Amino acid sequence: MKKVILAAIAVMTFGFASAQEQTAKGKWLIEANTGFGNSVGSTSFGLWSSDGDTAWNVGAEGGYFVADNLAVKVGLGYGDAGNDSSTFAYKVGAKYYVANKFPFELSYNGVSYKGADENPSYLGLQGGYAWFIGKNVSVEPGVRYNVSLNDDYYKSAFQLNVGFALHF
Repeated sequence: MKKVILAAIAVMTFGFASAQEQTAKGKWLIEANTGFGNSVGSTSFGLWSSDGDTAWNVGAEGGYFVADNLAVKVGLGYGDAGNDSSTFAYKVGAKYYVANKFPFELSYNGVSYKGADENPSYLGLQGGYAWFIGKNVSVEPGVRYNVSLNDDYYKSAFQLNVGFALHF
């Protein structure tokens, strides 16, 4: 029994140390997300269909750890909603890893719709869990709420995300 407990402690310590190393100052982060819920034009990957129209979105985010556990991030995305309607999205923000396992993000998202009179912008708040499945790879499911900064035209939106991150 003693050997089992010591082995479990060793495995948990290695996992914690590996995550700690990947969120250290000077490291890089490249992220791709899938977004479920109300689409607000984002930097995530998505494909959906409604009433015979197919819409899609592609995007990615990158970040640099300016301090241990704190990354400054930027992201870009492009999407097509059919009917000659395309979107360009951008994101600027910060992501902080609490205990190297719980990422929290605060970001500003902007979207440019082709031919729109008013384009939306959002303040996004996100929290989740980082599961490091390898030395440089993590899967990060999370919950995101995008607060609309121009409610007259666009509403706030709730999303569920599954992110895939590479750490260098």
